[in-house]
Amino acid sequence: MQPHSQRSILAFWGPLAATWLMMATEGPLLAAVIARLPDATYNLAAHGVAWALAILIEGPVMMLMSAATALAPDRASYLKLRAFSRTLEAATTGLLLLLLVPPVYHWVANDLMGLPAAVSEVTYGALWFFIPWPAAIGYRRFFQGVLIRTGRTHLVAYGTIVRLLTMASVALVGAFTLDLPGASLAAFALASGVCVEALVARWMAGPAVRALLAGELDGPAPSTLRYREIISFYAPLALTSVIALSIHPLLTFFMGRGVAPVESLAVFPVVQALSFVFRSFGLAYQDAAIALMGDRFVHLPELRRFGRTLGLATSGGLALVALTPLSPIYFQTVSGLTEDLAAYALTPVLFVVLMPALTVQLSLQRAILVEGRRTRPITVASAIEVGAIAACFLALGWGALLVGVTAAFVAFLVGRIASNAYLAVASRATLRDVSEPRP
Repeated sequence: MQPHSQRSILAFWGPLAATWLMMATEGPLLAAVIARLPDATYNLAAHGVAWALAILIEGPVMMLMSAATALAPDRASYLKLRAFSRTLEAATTGLLLLLLVPPVYHWVANDLMGLPAAVSEVTYGALWFFIPWPAAIGYRRFFQGVLIRTGRTHLVAYGTIVRLLTMASVALVGAFTLDLPGASLAAFALASGVCVEALVARWMAGPAVRALLAGELDGPAPSTLRYREIISFYAPLALTSVIALSIHPLLTFFMGRGVAPVESLAVFPVVQALSFVFRSFGLAYQDAAIALMGDRFVHLPELRRFGRTLGLATSGGLALVALTPLSPIYFQTVSGLTEDLAAYALTPVLFVVLMPALTVQLSLQRAILVEGRRTRPITVASAIEVGAIAACFLALGWGALLVGVTAAFVAFLVGRIASNAYLAVASRATLRDVSEPRP
């Protein structure tokens, strides 16, 4: 099997990276809109909380793209995986509806998370606009996985362009025409974009789906994939998503009880959005690496080389913003934060400079484990990350009384380093075991 060139990896990964990058621009754009609407501080805080709860609830469907990429080579497996995905989509939507029951919501937001009353009220209104979100996310990620499986990564990027244009149009037009709080407008814009993208993804995947159903695609012999095998493969990935996505609500809980709670909650989504822009390149690398790894990890050396370059480039780009005079310009002029709020962002952004490189490494480590059909260590690594984050914040945010948002991002960095360290051991073991010659 011929090795992949760095150019061919770039060509495959590029559309996926563009997709993630476009999604990453949503956060800064929406934060900039909210910051220019009335009651900006409370709405920025509420937007961060509502978005955190929405993505936590969508957690079980997040890995459907990876599952479809890895497990849907033929008609039988496609049909079973599609039925499995629909069940997950219905379950996550039901979970969001349960959260919107007033007694349940007040227990979660007020008693459990300890949100300030003004933030809690605005968050509740915003969450209603997220009702279509979990099902739409699962639906489009499933069909994006089919597109990736069949080598049509450029179509994934086209769908995200539609999503971004829809989201931006709703946000910008709504800011002038709709009498909605900033957090609700942001939720409406995000949900609108995702719903449109889901429909576009299904339409673009039509030829690939028809080819799968007709058995016209070249690939391995028809599989005997069973639901038990799907669940065994997918459960650790879903649990990984839920654990990983719980980080944001967990930090919200801690910041709500820490130093400068309202300011920290308002600034957190802005810094997080900036970090996500650069981390998005690494997040896109996971599915590209899974698709390009080859039998028995034959293309791993080329993927490692590409990953090293990608990690240096993305962390270097973030460093240019965080460590230069661009930092206050970004937070005040671009994001629209007041001078007082921007001051809370200048220190925590320094602690996310390494996150893009660590994300690239994490994606490659996960791709090795997924390709080796050993997904359980991915879940363990996420649990280690969350545990390290909690311990670090308790020490810094509640023990040393560090400003909440600063303690949050220091903890975020410490947790990711711990996760990477564990996966380094697990992925090496997988390579050693799986790459041994077959008897």
